[in-house]
Amino acid sequence: MHTDVVERIRELAPKCIVYVSCNPATQARDLALLKDMYAVTDVQPFDMFPHTWHMENVVRLERR
Repeated sequence: MHTDVVERIRELAPKCIVYVSCNPATQARDLALLKDMYAVTDVQPFDMFPHTWHMENVVRLERR
């Protein structure tokens, strides 16, 4: 996510966020920016393209 998006999420402080990403490295970076306000409650990878190496990762975050 762009840093402006992270800032806006922090301002709005929704109770729950569902974050879907195809890039686990950037998703981990973004989750680190939100870890003081949100706890990861669920993680589920999805293989939506079984004949490729691509995976989608879904993370549920709950406000602390």
